[in-house]
Formats: sequence, structure tokens, C-alpha cells
Amino acid sequence: MKVTFVSNYINHHQIPFCEAMYGRLKEDFCFVQTEPMEEERIRMGWKVDLEMPYLRLFYEEEEACRRLIADSDAVLFGGVEEESYIAGRLKAGKLVVRLSERIYKSGQWKAISPRGLCKKYKDHIRYRKKNVYLLCCGGYVASDFHLIGAYPDKMFQWGYFPKMKEYDMDALMEKKRDRRKREGKVSLLWAGRFLALKHPEYAIKAAAKMKEEGLAFSLTMVGGGELEGHLKGLVREKGLEDAVRFTGFLTPDKVRACMEEADIFLFTSDYNEGWGAVINEAMNSGCAVVAGCDAGAVPFLITPGQNGLIYPHNGWEIFYDSLAGLVQNPDETERMGREAYRTVSQEWNAQTAAGRLVNLLEELLAGRITFADSGVLSKAPVIAPGRMYRFLMKAGRKEHGE
Repeated sequence: MKVTFVSNYINHHQIPFCEAMYGRLKEDFCFVQTEPMEEERIRMGWKVDLEMPYLRLFYEEEEACRRLIADSDAVLFGGVEEESYIAGRLKAGKLVVRLSERIYKSGQWKAISPRGLCKKYKDHIRYRKKNVYLLCCGGYVASDFHLIGAYPDKMFQWGYFPKMKEYDMDALMEKKRDRRKREGKVSLLWAGRFLALKHPEYAIKAAAKMKEEGLAFSLTMVGGGELEGHLKGLVREKGLEDAVRFTGFLTPDKVRACMEEADIFLFTSDYNEGWGAVINEAMNSGCAVVAGCDAGAVPFLITPGQNGLIYPHNGWEIFYDSLAGLVQNPDETERMGREAYRTVSQEWNAQTAAGRLVNLLEELLAGRITFADSGVLSKAPVIAPGRMYRFLMKAGRKEHGE
């Protein structure tokens, strides 16, 4: 079976999955990169070596890449706005598996736009009964596509699968405990670009309140961006210089090192965050996560009360209470960190994803559709954004037998 993955560019979040696919299919797997990586991503430390044996650059070998796309048994297609790459396959009825984040990040009301619906019909709706399937990269994707009647009973849970590191969890937790004992503080970490959609101000606001309440903590802010000056101004204004540290952008490996030291990871993005791969990495690093349920990864990765805590849209008070509760309860923080690691190491990782996807593609080529029982490649639930918090909390209580 020959499989080609077509996307804008390869990055450190996709490489582990591609390596796993190449490990299974060898020369029958290719990744076609349609454009060079943006300079902003390179400045953030995202630049990767382009010497992988499975990588093809469309803009350097267009004819060969077009042949690959046309002749493959299955094509994975995502991260590219231009439909011409797969137009021939769609017309011929050949298997295409799309990967998509939300199409209505700023609100599902946009589904009523005649111009928008025209494009959605052209790209998606008219293939609802064809040999085209959808991997949903986030908890709200199925709801968006269901709204326009696309991919009925053909939508699967999917996401991003950054490098999964294997740890001796007893040793890692002992390392975290030793640091807490040495410093006398719980270590909090926030990482990402300082953008409005990621709400880094939640972390600073929480730090100010925790300091007022006499809680022992330190907060590391990794990243940079348009809100950096504002955030540093808040730190000075609140007198938090002794509690909050800014590192600037770090390489992926250095970010992971920070996660290995941290007890709690703060993930504060809103609906505009399609996935948020830092949450995979933080969970893999044994961090207890406090996350807003708006971001795409959260509904798939977090079971509230088991491997993390969640809060609803604009729910700063619930965010703060959840965080402060963990800061005051290191044993519960460690328990959730262990469960978070288990979620990634046993389920949401590149090896699991590649193995299940190869099996699914073989099934689809044979004319059958089979969903996994849970997690990766299980049926993506159709849940409206405004109902997600209650849905997840109910699921968490059910998991705990309440």
C-alpha cells in the first residue's frame, strides 16, 4: 500500500508520525511539502533538517510529486488551502483522507455565509458520499463539518503527535519533588506565542492572586510575541518579578526540559487554537495540566479530574480555583501528572496513530469503515462548542464512577 501525505511543510510536530509511518511502509510512504516554512516559525526554533528519506518538495520536483499524489493508494491531505493538489484524485474517486482543524474557529454563525457555503460545498459537502474521509484535528471539528452536512459517519478523532519521550515516571516525579523541596515552591509553566488567542495574561493574573494569598509558586513564561511588553508590564505592576520568569523563545528540546522540571502546565488558549501540541508535550512530561476546554486538543486529551483539569469559556474563576487547588495539593498534582503521561504513552502518540491509520486505510481500500473503540481514530463526537464543558465534566465524573 502506497501512502502520500500532502501538507504545507513538515515540522517537529509531524515528524514522529511520519517516522512511524515510514517505519511501517518504508519507501511506500512519502510526505510532500508544498511550500517552505515561514520565517516566523524558523525564528521560533521550528526549522528542521529536510534530508528525511520520505520527504519530497513539491516546489522543487513538481512532476514527480504530482505522479506520487495521483498513483498512491491513499493520500492524506491537510494544512493546504489549494485544492488543485488532489483535484485529480477526487474526480477519479480515489481514496483521500483529509486532516482538518476547525473551519469556524471564530464562530459557527459563519456557516450561514452564502459565499462560504459555496466554497465548503465545492471542497467538502459534494464528497459526503464519496471515497473521502475526515480526520478531525480537534474536539470541535466534527461539529463544524456536521453543521454543513459533510462527511456523515466518516469523521475520526485525530490530532498532532509530537515526539513521545519514554520516562521512568518514578524517577521523573522524584526529580520534580526534589526541586519543590529544594526551592520550597510549586513550579508552573506556560509556553507558546504571546498572542491574544492564547491568553497568557491568565497566567500573570493568577500569579498575582496566588501571591496575595501567600501560595508558594514560581511561574516560567516561555515564548514571545505581540503581548510580551504588556505581560512584562503586568509583572512589574503587580510586583511579581521574584515569582515570574520570562525565557524568550526556546528550541523544542529546551521547552521539553522546562516541562520536565515543572509540576503544572497552564494551557489557556481559546477557540482559535486549532489543536495546541504543547499540551501533548506537557502531558508526556508528567505535568498536571489546567486547560481551557476551548482549544482543540483538550476534549480529546483531557478527562477532567483524571489526567488534568479544565475550565469553560471565559471561566477565569474556575481556572484560578483549579490551579490554586493543585498548588496546594502536590500529591494530587503528581497523580494527575502520572495519568497525563499514561494518556500520551499508551494512546495519543505517533506509533499508535500510525499503526491504527495503516489498518484503517487497508479497511477503507477494501470498502469497509471501522472506528477504534476509543481515542485515536475512534468516531469523532459531534458536540457544539457551548456544550463541551458540561460534556467533558460529565465524562470525567463517569470515569470516576460518580
